[in-house]
Amino acid sequence: MRIKLVLYSLLFLGSGSFAQIKSPNEFLGYQLGSRFTPNYKIVNYFNQAAASMAGVMKLEKYGETNEGRELLLAFVSSPENISRLEEIRKNNLRLTGLLKDKAGDVNAPVIVWLSYNVHGDEASSSEAAMKTLFELLNPANAATKEWLNNTVVIIDPCINPDGRDRYVNWFNSVLGKNLNVNPNAREHSEPWPYGRSNHYNFDLNRDWAWQTQVETKQRMKKYNEWMPQVHCDYHEMGPEDNYFFAPAAEPLHELITPWQREFQHTLGTNHAKYFDANGWLYFTREYYDLFYPSYGDTYPTFNGAIGITYEQAGGGRGGLAYLKSDGDTLTLKDRIAHHFTTGMSTIEMSSKNAVRMMNEFKRYFDEAGSKGIGIYKTYIVTSNDHNKLDELKSLLTNNKIGFGDFNRAGIKGYNYFSGKEEPVITEKYSIAINVVQPKSALIQALFEPSSKLTDSATYDITAWSLPYAFGLKSYAVKENIAVTSTTAHPVIPIPASSYGYLVKYNSFNDAKLLASLLQQGVRVRYAEQQFSFRNKNYARGSLIILRSGNESVFASVPAMLMQHHAEADVVESGMMQTGVDFGSGKIRNIKKPNVAMLTGANISFTGSG
Repeated sequence: MRIKLVLYSLLFLGSGSFAQIKSPNEFLGYQLGSRFTPNYKIVNYFNQAAASMAGVMKLEKYGETNEGRELLLAFVSSPENISRLEEIRKNNLRLTGLLKDKAGDVNAPVIVWLSYNVHGDEASSSEAAMKTLFELLNPANAATKEWLNNTVVIIDPCINPDGRDRYVNWFNSVLGKNLNVNPNAREHSEPWPYGRSNHYNFDLNRDWAWQTQVETKQRMKKYNEWMPQVHCDYHEMGPEDNYFFAPAAEPLHELITPWQREFQHTLGTNHAKYFDANGWLYFTREYYDLFYPSYGDTYPTFNGAIGITYEQAGGGRGGLAYLKSDGDTLTLKDRIAHHFTTGMSTIEMSSKNAVRMMNEFKRYFDEAGSKGIGIYKTYIVTSNDHNKLDELKSLLTNNKIGFGDFNRAGIKGYNYFSGKEEPVITEKYSIAINVVQPKSALIQALFEPSSKLTDSATYDITAWSLPYAFGLKSYAVKENIAVTSTTAHPVIPIPASSYGYLVKYNSFNDAKLLASLLQQGVRVRYAEQQFSFRNKNYARGSLIILRSGNESVFASVPAMLMQHHAEADVVESGMMQTGVDFGSGKIRNIKKPNVAMLTGANISFTGSG
């Protein structure tokens, strides 16, 4: 933008050189905003900062991407806080109830987590991450030193390095000697599949709860080890927009507390003060809601934090400078300055409100652990297929949600699939999730039978309830049902057979078994209609694995069945009790598929991923 920045406090002075740490400009050899920085140089900058300022910063590699790029967390605070960083982490978990060795102390630093560049071509935020790190470490910045006495700032400089480098490498390859602000120039027309998604073209900002991607799995393990009071998620939108910050738009999920709503306004008011001083344009309470529980703002919110989205104009079309339709020019330097300002403003207000923030945080989890949140106190999930239930149990475990066995009869609950209050009828395998636990709000959000909307215009996703998503018979129960620790299903030995095996095809795990069998050259058949053997019914589509046609690989089949926890039955004859026999033409071979995936222009890149 053609607006001269107002230098109104030491807080936002970014120039200068110090013996202890180099500024991004000094280290990189160019001014921030004059070009896009490849991910490896961002990693190098964080490494040199950690080496130079070890007394107030620690750097941790928490994983790698599919393409082998490092994932980092920087921890910045006062020397005293850094020296006892592990004790601060454990104390914070005690406040949540996830660690029960002793009581937590509210007289502790607020943990502020800043996440940058979850969408790779929203690339200004990782540049802002370097500027933010420098000012937190800058010995001449008295304001940040005061804030860090009662805050621990965690910085993830780039959640999606593979997507970022896809964008940055492309942009740097097409940029001419002089940048071109014309929106029709090549540098403003990012090619398919763009940089938004990760290596597998998956949108990481929808993956917080589901944890399907390697980046998310590694990051969420660390997130649940810290459970911050504040989490900020940095994004960009179209280049014709301005800047969005809190408070969020409706609909706000009904589980969001009055305190979480109030602090959104507190932050927004403080951001507005700095933006107004510079003449920067912004908007609030539009578009970006707090509803679907698997975004970078909502997932932390359902985990007791103040979850915030920041959206800067620019994105993949923004380039280094972009001529807007109103005649103003949006530059990368502008974008960095705006993200830097909201980050520092967030740390400032978190520090100033530290006492109340820590007390509200404790109160949130005290309520969750004493009486639970919401009208339903127990969720019961039951199935005849332990593999389908195990998939759900894995997701619960990844989110630190407790579950277990129960021993109660005469329970009534809301049946998700009939839509009625009914007696609970369990199948072969069952678990219960009691909501009186630290993750109470997250459980309610993930299991709610129906979503309550205050505004029908949502950002995108409106349905996600786990019983429907997993196709599992479930009941929402208003009673507080006692839950005991659950035992893992034992691996059932598969006896050797001289004839064949039958496997019911019900779950994604069965699909993985089928893929594995086909990859190993095992011939697999299926029946077009239901059949029975030894008084047991098998639905059409059940897998039939016979020695016939598999003589060279048949001995390896039992081990493969056990590896995939298949519930397999031995069959000793091809003559069925009812239905067609195995020599019938209605018993079909399953051919190993050769999959063609359509990619490129006019194909959804996230859809193809």
